[in-house]
Amino acid sequence: MECARLNRYGLLAVTGGDARDFLHAQLTNDVAHLRPDRSAFAGWCTAKGRLLATMLVIPTPEGFLLQLARDIAPSVAKRLSMFILRSKVKIADESDAWTQDGIWEADFQQPDVAWKDGIVTVRVGERRYLQLGSKELPNATEEDWILHEIRAGRPFISSATQDKFVPQMVNLEKLGGVDFQKGCYPGQEIVARAQYRGQVKRRMVQMQGAAEFLSRSGGGTVVDAARGELLVVAPV
Repeated sequence: MECARLNRYGLLAVTGGDARDFLHAQLTNDVAHLRPDRSAFAGWCTAKGRLLATMLVIPTPEGFLLQLARDIAPSVAKRLSMFILRSKVKIADESDAWTQDGIWEADFQQPDVAWKDGIVTVRVGERRYLQLGSKELPNATEEDWILHEIRAGRPFISSATQDKFVPQMVNLEKLGGVDFQKGCYPGQEIVARAQYRGQVKRRMVQMQGAAEFLSRSGGGTVVDAARGELLVVAPV
């Protein structure tokens, strides 16, 4: 089993009696029917359908945790809070309150989301898990984990790539991160139009090379990079 301490991720806690309905109305995926033992990959978009964040939605006994890029966690928390209005919802940035570990080559016999002694373990792929509140001692690096994320094709929206892509450009719908049957959310009409009218002219692909050179050469926009392997949004 390999374990890496993850520092690039932040966590937002969304709690309150209306937390589920609130998130369902904001995110690209179905939160209304999300079971306690399941997580959901989702995006949060502008009114123009551009991604402000990609996130893993994790049910908790009090509401939900949203794992997203740490460098955008404060701004996302602030902007999300603007939509609370009279809803019974509280949003808190708990990035400093949790340790986050990525674990792979592990064979945990558990549901997709399992809580024990204040630690939550979340399955994110084949023999790959996220663990929050863990006391494991890391024996690998965060770059090792990022490499697995790249090979799994999971997009990572950070401050450098906010407001640049509709969800389909980073293949969010192929990863089950967009529910086209749910009700409205910010940017929903544009996301649906891109899906059904085939208007996506750029797609995220895996490449190898130097991220700095690719960005300077105009060959695409780098979404994630580790050890010469890249996720790049490029023309198709």
